[in-house]
Amino acid sequence: MKELKFNGNKLVTGPGAIDYIKNLDGQRIFVVTGKSAMFKNGTIDHIKAVFAEQGKTCEVYSGIGGNPTTGEVLSGLAAMKAFDPDTVMAVGGGSAIDATKVMTLMCEYPELTLEDIRGGKAPAERKKLQFIAAPSTSGTASEVTRAAVITFAEENIKVGLKTTAFIPDIAILDGSLTLSMPKHVMVETGMDALTHAVESYINKNNDDFCKFMSKGAVEGLCAYLPLSYEKGDVENRQKVHNFQCLAGLAFQNSGLGMDHGIAHAFGGRFGTSHGLLNAVALPYVLKYNARDEAVKADLDELSRMIGADIIKTIEGFNAQFGVPKTFREMGISEEDFNAHYESLLDNSMKGSTARNPVPMTREEMDKVLKSIYYGDILF
Repeated sequence: MKELKFNGNKLVTGPGAIDYIKNLDGQRIFVVTGKSAMFKNGTIDHIKAVFAEQGKTCEVYSGIGGNPTTGEVLSGLAAMKAFDPDTVMAVGGGSAIDATKVMTLMCEYPELTLEDIRGGKAPAERKKLQFIAAPSTSGTASEVTRAAVITFAEENIKVGLKTTAFIPDIAILDGSLTLSMPKHVMVETGMDALTHAVESYINKNNDDFCKFMSKGAVEGLCAYLPLSYEKGDVENRQKVHNFQCLAGLAFQNSGLGMDHGIAHAFGGRFGTSHGLLNAVALPYVLKYNARDEAVKADLDELSRMIGADIIKTIEGFNAQFGVPKTFREMGISEEDFNAHYESLLDNSMKGSTARNPVPMTREEMDKVLKSIYYGDILF
């Protein structure tokens, strides 16, 4: 028997969907965003104007960086408590949404600590705060999942925190919010989404429901990622926005795999883009996992669906999008790689790696990491 958890709350999608905020009941709205993008493209000004026209009080907090840390979460929490909102809205990339998830829950449960949440002691429900998420990037699907990835800077590691209380009440998928994404951000977030979809599909914890969603996400992302990259228009950006969300609904139930375990380890140590790490590692991880007959059969099915070899297609996307072939080409020096190798190896064995379709040992992970770093297949 398997229990599936799907978001039973509201999903609003399509260009212009951000105006759904006109329907909110709250009177005191605390808006959390990143440091610049949503200001530059006018989204924050638009949101403030909507609430001002309705006579509502709105405060904007923009202290969240690209890889949210425990310190940033606690600073944002203090600002949220001081404002005393009845509604919280996260607008921006997955980092802003992840941080807001944790801040909102801790605001409602003052006794709750980050270590409590990390240790699985978080409550399963929020209390009264209404929570809305409007992503401006198309990758993490944080707007519909019960996960939040936070960097514990003192340990140089990214940790996936999980509770159903993190799931927003309303997710707004407005493709127009993604139009200001630079190409490199579109690539990093888009390849993160494709990694979610593929890792979910080959996961042995999968089921008919998740497999159908993850397969559809792979098909949609393979079709629209190149168009989104080349054209950058709202129609294709909206398609990617929708399919990355579908991948999120799948992987929050099936789990992911060692690609994400590795990305969290290296991202926590070097502060490197999560999506870029995923993109670089994905062909190597899939080649390793394809040694398992069941995984190979799943990958063959994806290849039949898209009409081309799935691993070669991913490698082709990486080449088209300018993604480096190795971690060394990403700029991680050999000196740093070797100096931190034991902790990188240890941390790569944690998190999502536990759900990898092929059980990993340190010896096997050592081969995979050195393959990804140097570019030679050592397994």
